[in-house]
Formats: sequence, C-alpha cells, structure tokens
Amino acid sequence: MMIVGLTGGIGSGKTTVAKMFEALQVPIYVADERAKYLMENSETIHQELIQLFGKEVLDKKKLPNRKFIASKVFHDKKLLDQLNTIIHPRVAKDFNSWLLKQTSTYVIYEAAIIFEKNIQNRFDYVILVTAPKEQKIKRVLKRDNATEGEVKARMNNQLADIEKIKLANFVIDNTDLKVTKQHVLSLHHTLLSLVNT
Repeated sequence: MMIVGLTGGIGSGKTTVAKMFEALQVPIYVADERAKYLMENSETIHQELIQLFGKEVLDKKKLPNRKFIASKVFHDKKLLDQLNTIIHPRVAKDFNSWLLKQTSTYVIYEAAIIFEKNIQNRFDYVILVTAPKEQKIKRVLKRDNATEGEVKARMNNQLADIEKIKLANFVIDNTDLKVTKQHVLSLHHTLLSLVNT
C-alpha cells in the first residue's frame, strides 16, 4: 500500500485538500486530530505533560489545556521539541495500527510539520499545499480567533514554503478552490497510476 504525506503551513488549507481526497474514497489519517485525541485520553501522556509544564497544564476537567501549552511552546523551541518527544512516538504507533485496517490503493497521512520533523522519507510521496502568505493569515484569523501576532509566531515555527517546495514531490496551490479541486482529481489519478508502476 502506498503512503502519501500531505502537508502545508498554517492556513494553507491542507485540511480542505484532505477532504477533497476523502471525497475520492482515499482514507485520511489526520495526525493533529489523533495527537489531540491521544493527549486527551492517555493518562501516561497527562503525567508526562505535568512533568514538563507543571500541574496547570491540565484544566478543571483534567484535560490538557491546549492554549496554555501553545503559549509555552511557540516561543520556546526546546520545550516544543520536548513536547514532540512525548506526542510523536504515540502518533506513529497509532498510525501503524490504523494502517493495518486499511484496504485502499493508497492512504494519506496529513500533518503540518512533515518537513520540519524531517520525516518525509517515511512516505512514498509528499504533497505540499501552499497559498499566499496574506491569504493564510486571513484564513487563520477567521478560523482560530487569534491575533495577527500569534499567527505570525506560529508561522515562524514552520519552514517557509520556498524551502518546502524543494522537498515536496507534488505542490498544490490552494488559492482558488475550484482550481484546487481539479488539481486534486488530476493528482489522484497520477497517484493511482504510480501505485501500479
């Protein structure tokens, strides 16, 4: 089974693109959603988060306070790396379990930081979703109820598109949704043909 990575910086619209592939019956593993699920449901992870951030990392419902965590890690690369060391191995294990249940020709692993984590070699191909910076900022402001400063800080933790393009096998410019949809359909056929070669 072919495994395709799907990535893109914050606000690029990679989730929108993933849904377009999903509509074509391609199974999608959304790493960020699974990481959130594992963070909320694993007592072991809770204990490790407390060790890293202190007891205030859990809210009144005893769930990880994502806003608190984000405020800590987005300006502290070392802390972000330590958080990733807690979460990423669990996500990798979860993905492998999910993969065993799939029967399609290829699957997509959607994650924001494939290139930042230097894990692109785990995939047969990697698709990068891009969009102009101003458009990305507008999308995130609308979606996340964040300030422009917060959005730019998050962007600064990710590689620039110009760097990612050099590493990607395929690039989808997600400026115009109609064009994006056509590109996804065309790429779907390309990927199906690559499986059979």
